Amino acid sequence: MTTPEMGRGVLRPALAATRFELLREEPGAALAPYVDFYWIVRWDLRGRPPHEQKVLSHPNVHLVFEEPESAVYGVQRGVFTRVLRERGQVLGVKFRPGGFRPLLGSSVADLADRSVPAAGLFGPAVTAAERTILGASDVSTMTATAETLLLSLLPGPDTAPDPVAAEVAAMVERITASPSLFRVDQLADDLGVSVRRLQRLFAEHVGAAPKWVLRRARLHEAAARADQGVGIDWAALAADLGYSDQAHLTRDFTATVGASPARYAGE
Repeated sequence: MTTPEMGRGVLRPALAATRFELLREEPGAALAPYVDFYWIVRWDLRGRPPHEQKVLSHPNVHLVFEEPESAVYGVQRGVFTRVLRERGQVLGVKFRPGGFRPLLGSSVADLADRSVPAAGLFGPAVTAAERTILGASDVSTMTATAETLLLSLLPGPDTAPDPVAAEVAAMVERITASPSLFRVDQLADDLGVSVRRLQRLFAEHVGAAPKWVLRRARLHEAAARADQGVGIDWAALAADLGYSDQAHLTRDFTATVGASPARYAGE
Protein backbone atom coordinates (compact mmCIF):
# COMPACT_ATOMS: atom_id res chain seq x y z
CA MET A 1 0.00 0.00 0.00
CA THR A 2 1.35 3.42 -0.92
CA THR A 3 1.42 6.04 1.84
CA PRO A 4 2.21 9.75 1.39
CA GLU A 5 3.39 10.63 4.93
CA MET A 6 6.81 12.22 5.31
CA GLY A 7 7.75 9.95 8.17
CA ARG A 8 9.83 10.47 11.28
CA GLY A 9 13.27 11.92 10.57
CA VAL A 10 12.30 14.23 7.70
CA LEU A 11 12.97 17.64 9.19
CA ARG A 12 10.40 20.40 8.67
CA PRO A 13 7.92 17.95 7.12
CA ALA A 14 5.23 20.55 6.45
CA LEU A 15 7.59 22.52 4.21
CA ALA A 16 8.94 19.32 2.65
CA ALA A 17 5.44 18.28 1.61
CA THR A 18 5.19 21.41 -0.55
CA ARG A 19 8.44 20.64 -2.36
CA PHE A 20 8.34 16.92 -3.11
CA GLU A 21 6.20 13.80 -2.95
CA LEU A 22 7.26 10.85 -0.81
CA LEU A 23 5.70 7.43 -1.38
CA ARG A 24 6.37 4.13 0.33
CA GLU A 25 5.82 0.55 -0.81
CA GLU A 26 6.11 -2.65 1.18
CA PRO A 27 8.49 -5.36 -0.09
CA GLY A 28 7.34 -8.77 -1.25
CA ALA A 29 7.36 -11.70 1.18
CA ALA A 30 10.74 -13.02 0.01
CA LEU A 31 12.43 -9.70 0.76
CA ALA A 32 10.53 -8.79 3.92
CA PRO A 33 13.26 -10.25 6.21
CA TYR A 34 15.77 -7.86 4.63
CA VAL A 35 13.89 -4.77 3.42
CA ASP A 36 11.86 -2.41 5.58
CA PHE A 37 10.25 -0.59 2.65
CA TYR A 38 10.87 1.11 -0.68
CA TRP A 39 10.65 4.89 -0.79
CA ILE A 40 10.12 7.01 -3.87
CA VAL A 41 10.79 10.75 -3.94
CA ARG A 42 9.46 12.80 -6.86
CA TRP A 43 9.77 16.53 -7.33
CA ASP A 44 9.06 19.21 -9.91
CA LEU A 45 10.73 22.50 -9.03
CA ARG A 46 11.00 23.87 -12.54
CA GLY A 47 10.75 27.64 -12.26
CA ARG A 48 11.23 27.46 -8.49
CA PRO A 49 14.31 27.73 -6.26
CA PRO A 50 16.18 24.56 -5.30
CA HIS A 51 15.06 22.92 -2.08
CA GLU A 52 17.52 21.77 0.58
CA GLN A 53 16.08 18.88 2.56
CA LYS A 54 17.60 17.62 5.78
CA VAL A 55 16.91 14.20 7.25
CA LEU A 56 17.69 12.94 10.72
CA SER A 57 18.67 9.48 9.53
CA HIS A 58 17.70 6.15 11.04
CA PRO A 59 20.04 3.20 11.77
CA ASN A 60 19.51 1.71 8.31
CA VAL A 61 21.49 1.11 5.15
CA HIS A 62 19.89 2.41 1.94
CA LEU A 63 20.35 1.46 -1.70
CA VAL A 64 19.37 4.52 -3.73
CA PHE A 65 18.71 4.51 -7.47
CA GLU A 66 19.53 8.05 -8.54
CA GLU A 67 21.40 10.18 -11.05
CA PRO A 68 24.22 10.38 -11.88
CA GLU A 69 25.02 7.08 -10.14
CA SER A 70 23.16 4.73 -7.84
CA ALA A 71 24.77 4.30 -4.46
CA VAL A 72 24.66 2.42 -1.18
CA TYR A 73 24.50 4.70 1.85
CA GLY A 74 25.64 3.42 5.21
CA VAL A 75 24.19 4.73 8.44
CA GLN A 76 24.50 8.51 8.37
CA ARG A 77 25.29 9.55 11.93
CA GLY A 78 24.96 13.27 11.23
CA VAL A 79 22.14 15.05 9.43
CA PHE A 80 21.79 13.89 5.83
CA THR A 81 21.29 16.80 3.41
CA ARG A 82 20.14 16.65 -0.19
CA VAL A 83 19.41 19.54 -2.58
CA LEU A 84 16.58 19.00 -5.08
CA ARG A 85 16.61 20.95 -8.35
CA GLU A 86 14.45 21.12 -11.44
CA ARG A 87 12.60 17.81 -11.87
CA GLY A 88 13.42 14.23 -11.00
CA GLN A 89 12.77 11.09 -9.03
CA VAL A 90 14.72 8.55 -7.00
CA LEU A 91 13.90 5.17 -5.55
CA GLY A 92 15.45 4.05 -2.31
CA VAL A 93 15.54 0.66 -0.61
CA LYS A 94 15.53 1.02 3.15
CA PHE A 95 16.98 -2.18 4.59
CA ARG A 96 15.99 -3.39 8.01
CA PRO A 97 18.72 -3.00 10.63
CA GLY A 98 20.98 -5.96 9.96
CA GLY A 99 19.23 -6.67 6.67
CA PHE A 100 21.96 -5.44 4.36
CA ARG A 101 24.76 -7.59 5.73
CA PRO A 102 23.59 -10.81 3.98
CA LEU A 103 23.87 -8.98 0.64
CA LEU A 104 27.21 -7.40 1.50
CA GLY A 105 28.70 -10.56 2.98
CA SER A 106 30.77 -8.62 5.50
CA SER A 107 30.45 -6.11 8.31
CA VAL A 108 28.52 -2.95 7.50
CA ALA A 109 30.60 -0.90 9.95
CA ASP A 110 32.86 0.39 7.17
CA LEU A 111 29.86 1.93 5.40
CA ALA A 112 29.04 4.30 8.27
CA ASP A 113 28.87 7.94 7.10
CA ARG A 114 29.83 6.86 3.58
CA SER A 115 28.24 6.20 0.23
CA VAL A 116 29.72 3.79 -2.30
CA PRO A 117 28.74 3.17 -5.94
CA ALA A 118 26.20 0.35 -6.02
CA ALA A 119 27.56 -1.02 -9.29
CA GLY A 120 30.95 -1.38 -7.63
CA LEU A 121 29.41 -3.67 -5.03
CA PHE A 122 26.92 -5.60 -7.14
CA GLY A 123 27.99 -5.30 -10.75
CA PRO A 124 26.41 -4.00 -13.98
CA ALA A 125 22.95 -5.36 -13.17
CA VAL A 126 22.56 -2.29 -10.93
CA THR A 127 23.12 0.04 -13.87
CA ALA A 128 20.52 -1.76 -15.97
CA ALA A 129 17.99 -1.61 -13.12
CA GLU A 130 18.77 2.06 -12.60
CA ARG A 131 17.88 2.91 -16.21
CA THR A 132 14.52 1.17 -15.91
CA ILE A 133 13.69 2.61 -12.49
CA LEU A 134 14.56 6.23 -13.24
CA GLY A 135 12.79 6.09 -16.60
CA ALA A 136 9.58 4.58 -15.22
CA SER A 137 6.44 6.61 -14.70
CA ASP A 138 4.66 4.17 -12.40
CA VAL A 139 5.66 3.02 -8.95
CA SER A 140 4.92 -0.65 -9.61
CA THR A 141 7.52 -0.83 -12.38
CA MET A 142 10.09 0.88 -10.18
CA THR A 143 9.61 -1.41 -7.20
CA ALA A 144 9.27 -4.59 -9.29
CA THR A 145 12.59 -3.83 -10.98
CA ALA A 146 14.27 -3.25 -7.62
CA GLU A 147 12.76 -6.47 -6.26
CA THR A 148 14.06 -8.52 -9.18
CA LEU A 149 17.56 -7.12 -8.69
CA LEU A 150 17.59 -7.69 -4.93
CA LEU A 151 16.33 -11.26 -5.26
CA SER A 152 19.21 -11.97 -7.63
CA LEU A 153 21.68 -10.66 -5.05
CA LEU A 154 20.43 -12.68 -2.10
CA PRO A 155 21.80 -16.09 -1.15
CA GLY A 156 20.16 -19.02 -2.92
CA PRO A 157 16.49 -19.91 -2.36
CA ASP A 158 17.50 -22.83 -0.14
CA THR A 159 19.33 -20.52 2.25
CA ALA A 160 17.24 -19.40 5.22
CA PRO A 161 17.36 -15.75 6.32
CA ASP A 162 20.11 -14.97 8.80
CA PRO A 163 18.58 -15.34 12.29
CA VAL A 164 21.09 -12.87 13.71
CA ALA A 165 19.84 -10.20 11.29
CA ALA A 166 16.31 -10.76 12.57
CA GLU A 167 17.56 -10.57 16.15
CA VAL A 168 19.32 -7.26 15.49
CA ALA A 169 16.26 -5.79 13.76
CA ALA A 170 14.16 -6.70 16.79
CA MET A 171 16.70 -5.03 19.06
CA VAL A 172 16.53 -1.78 17.13
CA GLU A 173 12.74 -1.94 17.05
CA ARG A 174 12.80 -2.36 20.83
CA ILE A 175 14.76 0.89 21.11
CA THR A 176 12.48 2.90 18.84
CA ALA A 177 9.37 1.60 20.61
CA SER A 178 10.70 2.34 24.11
CA PRO A 179 11.63 5.96 24.79
CA SER A 180 12.14 4.92 28.42
CA LEU A 181 15.36 3.14 27.41
CA PHE A 182 18.21 5.59 27.92
CA ARG A 183 21.41 3.63 28.61
CA VAL A 184 23.25 0.80 26.88
CA ASP A 185 23.45 -1.29 30.06
CA GLN A 186 19.71 -0.82 30.59
CA LEU A 187 19.08 -1.94 27.00
CA ALA A 188 21.33 -4.99 27.41
CA ASP A 189 19.49 -6.03 30.58
CA ASP A 190 16.15 -5.52 28.86
CA LEU A 191 17.23 -7.71 25.93
CA GLY A 192 18.94 -10.32 28.08
CA VAL A 193 22.39 -9.98 26.48
CA SER A 194 25.73 -8.65 27.63
CA VAL A 195 26.79 -5.11 26.78
CA ARG A 196 29.78 -6.48 24.89
CA ARG A 197 27.66 -8.76 22.70
CA LEU A 198 25.22 -5.95 22.05
CA GLN A 199 28.05 -3.68 20.90
CA ARG A 200 29.52 -6.39 18.65
CA LEU A 201 26.16 -7.13 17.03
CA PHE A 202 25.47 -3.48 16.32
CA ALA A 203 28.94 -2.85 14.88
CA GLU A 204 28.73 -5.86 12.59
CA HIS A 205 25.09 -5.68 11.47
CA VAL A 206 23.87 -2.11 12.03
CA GLY A 207 26.96 0.02 11.47
CA ALA A 208 26.33 2.24 14.50
CA ALA A 209 26.85 1.77 18.22
CA PRO A 210 23.91 1.02 20.53
CA LYS A 211 24.54 4.32 22.31
CA TRP A 212 24.11 6.21 19.02
CA VAL A 213 20.90 4.33 18.18
CA LEU A 214 19.46 5.15 21.62
CA ARG A 215 20.42 8.81 21.23
CA ARG A 216 19.02 9.03 17.71
CA ALA A 217 15.67 7.59 18.84
CA ARG A 218 15.46 10.32 21.48
CA LEU A 219 16.27 13.02 18.94
CA HIS A 220 13.64 11.65 16.55
CA GLU A 221 11.07 11.99 19.31
CA ALA A 222 12.24 15.50 20.17
CA ALA A 223 12.07 16.58 16.51
CA ALA A 224 8.61 15.06 16.10
CA ARG A 225 7.39 17.02 19.11
CA ALA A 226 9.05 20.20 17.84
CA ASP A 227 7.32 19.78 14.47
CA GLN A 228 4.04 20.19 16.30
CA GLY A 229 4.93 23.86 16.85
CA VAL A 230 5.37 26.11 19.87
CA GLY A 231 3.89 25.64 23.33
CA ILE A 232 5.89 22.52 24.20
CA ASP A 233 7.10 21.93 27.76
CA TRP A 234 10.74 21.29 26.91
CA ALA A 235 11.76 20.59 30.49
CA ALA A 236 9.11 17.87 30.78
CA LEU A 237 10.12 16.42 27.41
CA ALA A 238 13.77 16.37 28.45
CA ALA A 239 12.82 14.39 31.54
CA ASP A 240 10.65 12.00 29.52
CA LEU A 241 13.56 11.30 27.15
CA GLY A 242 16.09 10.70 29.91
CA TYR A 243 18.08 13.91 29.64
CA SER A 244 19.53 15.31 32.85
CA ASP A 245 17.74 18.61 32.26
CA GLN A 246 16.39 20.88 29.53
CA ALA A 247 19.84 22.32 28.84
CA HIS A 248 21.14 18.82 28.08
CA LEU A 249 18.36 18.24 25.54
CA THR A 250 18.97 21.65 23.99
CA ARG A 251 22.70 21.00 23.58
CA ASP A 252 22.16 17.57 22.05
CA PHE A 253 19.43 18.74 19.67
CA THR A 254 21.33 21.86 18.61
CA ALA A 255 24.57 19.97 17.99
CA THR A 256 22.79 17.56 15.65
CA VAL A 257 20.05 19.60 13.96
CA GLY A 258 21.77 22.98 13.94
CA ALA A 259 19.05 24.83 15.84
CA SER A 260 17.68 24.65 19.38
CA PRO A 261 14.39 22.79 19.85
CA ALA A 262 12.52 26.03 20.59
CA ARG A 263 13.97 27.80 17.56
CA TYR A 264 13.27 24.79 15.33
CA ALA A 265 9.66 24.69 16.56
CA GLY A 266 9.21 28.42 16.09
CA GLU A 267 10.46 28.33 12.51
